[in-house]
Amino acid sequence: MAYQPTTESISRAAFLRSLGLGTTALSALYFQACSKPANLATIAPSDGTNSIAVFVGNADPNGGKIDFTIDLTKPANSKLTTVGQFVTAGGVVVASTQNGHYVALLNECSHDGGPLWYRLSQNDFRCQWHGGLFNIDGSVKGPPPNRPQMLLISTLSADKNMLHITE
Repeated sequence: MAYQPTTESISRAAFLRSLGLGTTALSALYFQACSKPANLATIAPSDGTNSIAVFVGNADPNGGKIDFTIDLTKPANSKLTTVGQFVTAGGVVVASTQNGHYVALLNECSHDGGPLWYRLSQNDFRCQWHGGLFNIDGSVKGPPPNRPQMLLISTLSADKNMLHITE
């Protein structure tokens, strides 16, 4: 009888089980292949470093509409006055990009939820878990993500002291 190829799909777990791998081995493979690095500091950005911003309002995507303000005169937020630096505010990453513009994206990679860091030299955001890349407009620049990040609206006050972020 001649070999008849099949087009039937099979899940990764079912395939590994068919090879005789048990639940423990499958768990070890799964969690090793797609897990957070033990020490995020080992995957440093090529430019700025992250810090946590002080803000007023809602920066939690699960807490309703994102709408908050960062006071750039506060010491905790002073990094944003330097091009190439970025901060996190709740579930949002805010970067001072090229040409003095501010960009804010949801800080949870659309691939697997990893944190994003801004890279000035590439003018993009990089996921710290699996290396996914996003352009500053939130579009996917490189895999593994296949969905864009939500780009938020960033408005700088006339006196350049307050940065308002909203959906």
